[in-house]
Amino acid sequence: MTKIKVIIPAFNEADSIAEVIKEIPDSVDEIIVVNNNSTDETVQNAEAVGATVLTENRKGYGYACLKGMDYIAEQSNPPDIIVFIDGDYSDYPEELTKIVSPILNDGYDFVIGSRVKRLREEGSMTPQQIFGNWLATFLMKLFFRATFTDLGPFRAIKYDKLLTLEMEDKTYGWTVEMQLKALKKKLAYTEVPVRYKKRIGISKVSGTVKGSIFAGIKILGWIFKYSLK
Repeated sequence: MTKIKVIIPAFNEADSIAEVIKEIPDSVDEIIVVNNNSTDETVQNAEAVGATVLTENRKGYGYACLKGMDYIAEQSNPPDIIVFIDGDYSDYPEELTKIVSPILNDGYDFVIGSRVKRLREEGSMTPQQIFGNWLATFLMKLFFRATFTDLGPFRAIKYDKLLTLEMEDKTYGWTVEMQLKALKKKLAYTEVPVRYKKRIGISKVSGTVKGSIFAGIKILGWIFKYSLK
């Protein structure tokens, strides 16, 4: 039986985290919430609905994801697939089945949930998010002939392939780093269209000018770095 583990980075997601966890399909072996320096009830609310909760006090999306990976690496029975999803309830957790299907049934290594316009709730993505995704995927197409259309955080990857990527970004560049390294490693990848709704609470990245600027710099930095290799 295929073993699937989910990693959810979470910073002050007390109002949404339990809803995310409860809607993840029962086929998942373990749900790992990485508390990234929250000051609210995120930890208690995640534990109350059965998640494994880790704490990473160094703030950063990548730091949280790496913490979850370190925890999995210490387990004696590794998973087959790792799924990443945000803790803000903007994705539809039940669509995890759709995300992992190309890996289970079609031989893919890596799947991105693409937040296509026709399935997005109006206002669920900010103009800077939409532009940033367009620019990043355009540049990946230009430099690497990639077919990505999104940097969507809802994604699945074979665990052994994830390890070969040697992920290192600690903050905003985590998603684009994974996609660039997947291209370099020639992983078999695809996208599946997913629904997307307005998140609960305020985004720590796209919801602030500072966050948007730093995310943009980090994402473009990774792309240009890899274009020169």
